[in-house]
Amino acid sequence: MSIPGKEIYRGYDEFGVIRVLDDGNKRYLSFGDVDEQSCWLKSEPHIPQHEYVRAMLLVLLFCEPKRCISLGLGAGSLNSCLHFNFPSLKQEVVELRAGVIDAAYKYFQLPRSKRLLLHQMDAQDFLQCVESKKADIIFSDIYGADGLDEQQLRPDFIHECYYRLKSGGWLVLNCWRDHQGEATIDTLRELFPDIRSCATQSGNWLIFAGTSIDTQSAKQLKVRARELSQPLGFSLSRALNKLETH
Repeated sequence: MSIPGKEIYRGYDEFGVIRVLDDGNKRYLSFGDVDEQSCWLKSEPHIPQHEYVRAMLLVLLFCEPKRCISLGLGAGSLNSCLHFNFPSLKQEVVELRAGVIDAAYKYFQLPRSKRLLLHQMDAQDFLQCVESKKADIIFSDIYGADGLDEQQLRPDFIHECYYRLKSGGWLVLNCWRDHQGEATIDTLRELFPDIRSCATQSGNWLIFAGTSIDTQSAKQLKVRARELSQPLGFSLSRALNKLETH
C-alpha cells in the first residue's frame, strides 16, 4: 500500500532514499515506496501518531526521567513529545544518516535546543566511543528500508546499553513480531531483572528491560497511566492492557 500525500522532498545517501510526503493534515517520513517510518500531525505536532511510539512511552510509568538516550531518530516524534512534556529532561539522540536529521529539522519541527543533543553516527560506535552521563531511559529504535537493524538485538549492544543506564534505569527496544520469543528475552535476562513486553496491532514488539524490579501494583500502574495520558494527549491505558511480564 502506497503512502498517502504528495512528495515534498526526496533525497539520497549511501543507505538509500529519504522521502517526505504531505497529505494536507499529516506528514510522513519514508525510506522507500511502501512503509512509513514516521507520521506527524500538523495540528498536534507534539503528539506521536504511531501506536508503537505511544507504546514505547509506557516506560514513563516506571521512572521519571531526567536524562534519555535515543538510538535512531526518524522524524523525531518521540523526542519532540518528550521535549515538550518534560521541560527539565535532557536528551541525547544518535542518528546515522545526516539526511534524516536534516529532514527532521526542516519538515517535522524537531526542536533546536540545548536540551536535545544530536550525534550523527552509528549507534554502536556511540555506545562504545562517546562518553556521556548515564541515562534513566535508553530508547533503541533503529530501522532502515529493510526493517529492523539486527545490531540492537546482539548481546554486545545490549551490554553497552546496560552500562549506560543509571540504577533503576530502563532500556526500551522497538522490535518486530518476528523477534518475539525466549531467545531475545534470555539475552536480556542476563542483565535485567525486570522484563516486560507489549505487542502492537501494527506488528511491533516493544520490550522494556529494567535494571531493578518495579514493585508497583497493577492498580498503581493504571492510576499512573491515567495521570500521564492527559498531558501527553493520548491514552497509555490501551498499551498498558497489553503489557506482559516475563
